[in-house]
Amino acid sequence: MRGITLKVLSVCFFVVMATLLKATGTIPAGELVFFRCFFAILPVLAWLLWRRQLRSALHTRNPLGHVVRALVGASSMGLGFFALTRLPLPEATAIGFAAPLLIVAFSALLLKERVHVFRWTAVTVGLFGVVIILWPRLTLFSGGQAMGNAETWGAIAAFGAAIFTAFAMMQVRKLTQTERTEAIVIYFFISASILSLATIPFGWAMPTPQQAALLIGAGFAGGIGQLLMTSAYRYADMSVIAPFEYVSLLLTLVIGFLVFGDVPTLSMVIGAVIIVLSGIAVILREHYLGIDRIKAREANTP
Repeated sequence: MRGITLKVLSVCFFVVMATLLKATGTIPAGELVFFRCFFAILPVLAWLLWRRQLRSALHTRNPLGHVVRALVGASSMGLGFFALTRLPLPEATAIGFAAPLLIVAFSALLLKERVHVFRWTAVTVGLFGVVIILWPRLTLFSGGQAMGNAETWGAIAAFGAAIFTAFAMMQVRKLTQTERTEAIVIYFFISASILSLATIPFGWAMPTPQQAALLIGAGFAGGIGQLLMTSAYRYADMSVIAPFEYVSLLLTLVIGFLVFGDVPTLSMVIGAVIIVLSGIAVILREHYLGIDRIKAREANTP
């Protein structure tokens, strides 16, 4: 229960982060990435100092791996934040749920992991849900005006963010073989903050005092959310707490309506339900397979 509680709290903080970033208006995506990562470092550093883990957090055996993780992670953030500024909050969130499904597909295609029919079916159905959400936005293919409006590019960016998120999580999986969790977190925030500065020539906006407060608040909320999520995995298995990630969809529906006046469309609701159910099916399947593997090992233990 402690792990589940921490997971739900982390989801709440990430939703607050997304809400604050969306409320800034049309701040460039690269600038959003900088504020999100730079100010997230502060609560993470405070937490590491409190736990006396700062020295171990700075120790790494794979610096190049952290750079690769930062490149794909910052790209995912940039595309995701661009989508936030162009799409309704629940829609951008729902499309992002495609990432866990894409991890399954990429793991099979790129890492040659064994993926059975059940998971392939769940991935296919889940991606069909993504298509349902995207289709009304892709006016070039749905018979509307030429593709070029802001929401269309926002939808494409949201799906691109899901793709990069899947690659980022695969890179994190590799890093966990040699790196501590706190090292992965702190080096990502530092590296992504530096990489985001490369977008300055493409145009940064001077934030108003209100926008600056929103940006800094988003960074702190993201950092706290990261700490809560990391702590959640200390108290419960991933397969137990992962389904609670979808609480964010309910929260964004409420916040999107109350704060931004976003009314969910029928295609968005249908697509989101399909994606969520597909993701939960994969998670539960992995949970039961894990139990079966444990029983098999116990049965073979003399």
